[in-house]
Amino acid sequence: MRVLHAIHDFLPRHRAGSEIYAFELARQQALQDDVFVLAAEYDPAAAHGTLRWRTVGGLTVIEVVNNWEFRSFEDTYSSPRMNAQLAHALDAVRPDVLHVHNLLNLSFDLPRLARERGAVVAATVHDYTLVCPSGGQRVHVAEEHVCAEIDPVRCSRCFVQSPWYSQMSAGRLTRASAGRVIGRAGLLLRRLAPATAVAAARSIGAAPVLPSDIRRRLACARHVFETVDLFVAPSASIGAELVRLGVDDGRVEISDYGFARSPASTRVARDAGSPVRIGFVGTLVWHKGVHVLLDAARLLEGSFEIHLHGDASTFPEYVAALRRAAARLPVVFHGGFDRREVAHIYGALDVLAVPSLWPENSPLVIHEAFMHGVPVVGSRTGGIPDLVTDGVNGLLADPFSADSLRNALRRLLADSGLRERLAAASPPVKSIAEDAAEWQARYQSLRRRHVAMERADAPIETASETRASGGYL
Repeated sequence: MRVLHAIHDFLPRHRAGSEIYAFELARQQALQDDVFVLAAEYDPAAAHGTLRWRTVGGLTVIEVVNNWEFRSFEDTYSSPRMNAQLAHALDAVRPDVLHVHNLLNLSFDLPRLARERGAVVAATVHDYTLVCPSGGQRVHVAEEHVCAEIDPVRCSRCFVQSPWYSQMSAGRLTRASAGRVIGRAGLLLRRLAPATAVAAARSIGAAPVLPSDIRRRLACARHVFETVDLFVAPSASIGAELVRLGVDDGRVEISDYGFARSPASTRVARDAGSPVRIGFVGTLVWHKGVHVLLDAARLLEGSFEIHLHGDASTFPEYVAALRRAAARLPVVFHGGFDRREVAHIYGALDVLAVPSLWPENSPLVIHEAFMHGVPVVGSRTGGIPDLVTDGVNGLLADPFSADSLRNALRRLLADSGLRERLAAASPPVKSIAEDAAEWQARYQSLRRRHVAMERADAPIETASETRASGGYL
C-alpha cells in the first residue's frame, strides 16, 4: 500500500506534537508499506511553490515552499498555485491513501485532488485549523477569549491580529525575485528583534479580512468534511466538537495517539531539601499558557524551580515577553531539544505543568509524562480531563487562572507522597506499533469500501459490448 501523510510542516525544523506523531506513525508504517510525507515549508530564499524532495529518518518528504505570497485571503486555504503543485506531488506518489494531519499551509482542496486520483482519505484531527484560520486553537489572543462558537465577525478581527496576517503581509515583499533577499533579511530581523519584525510586517499591510471572507472559508471547510472518508479524533472532546461542527458522526472515530517507546527515564537523585522541579515541555506559544505558569510561580511559596523546554525561535516575540516575566523568578530556559533527550528531560522533573488555554486535544506531553512516571498538573479544558483524573493520576486547574494553578502546584510542593501516588497511578499508553496496526485496518476497510462503490457505479456491459471488447459471457 502507498500512503501519503500530509501535514502543515515537518521535522527537523518543526517539532510540535502533531509533527512528532506523524513522523513516528509514518516511520512505523514504513516497515511494511511505501510511505511518503507531504509538508509545507516557509523559505523566502526560494521561489513560492517550489517542490523539493528530502529525507528525514529514512522517510521521503515532499516539501512545497509556501511563502504566503497570496493575493487574497482565499489563497491562504485554496490557492491555484499550491493546488497545482500538490497535484504534481500526488501524481508522483500515486497514493492509495492520503492521511491528512493538517491542511494549513497546503490547501483545503487536497482531499478532493486525492480522491479524484482514486485515493481514499483519512484524517487525524489534531486541532481546529479547518474552522479557525488563526492557527486552529480557537483562542482570540488579543481578547484572551476561547471561542465556544465560530463567529465570523470575531474571526475577522482575530486573524488580522495573528502571526498569519503578519506573514501574509510579509509575503508581499517576496513576490518579486529581489524580495527573496529582503525575505532572508526579514528572517534574521525576526530572530534578533521580533517585535520590530512584526511591526514591519504589519506596516506593509495585506488586504483586510472581512466576516464574509471567513464565511466563505467555513463553507470550504464543510466541503472538506464531505471529502474526508474518516476522521480519527484522539480525544472524545475534539470528536464531539467535530460532530457539533457538522461532520457526520458515522465518519468520526475516537482513538488516542500511539507512542514510540523511549528509554526509561532515570530519576535524577537529589537531596531531600532540593527544590521541586516543575517543567513545561513543548512549544513556547501563547495558547500553551506558559505565562500563566510564570504568574502562578510568582504567587507560589516554597522551594521550587521552573524548567522550560521549548524552541525559543518559533515565536520569539512571546518568548521575549516570557523572559521579561521570568525576571527574579527561579526559571531556566533550556531551549529546543532532540527527541533522544526526552527520557533525560522527564527524569529531571518532579512535576509536569500543562497550563493550556485552548481546548487541547490529547497532549503528547501528558502521555510522555505518564510513560516516565511524572505527575501532571493540567488545565481543565478540551481533552486534558479525558487523560488526567483530578486527584487520581494528576491534578487539574482552571485555564487562565494563576491562582488555581498556584493552588494545585502548592499541594504538590508540600506533599512528596502525593507526587508519588499520582505518578504511580499513571495509565498505560498505546504503543506506536499498536496504533499503526489500527491504522492499517482502517486503510484496508476504506479501500475495500472504495472498490465496492466503484464496482457498484460501473456501467453494466451488454453481451454485444463484451464480445466487441474481446471478452466472453
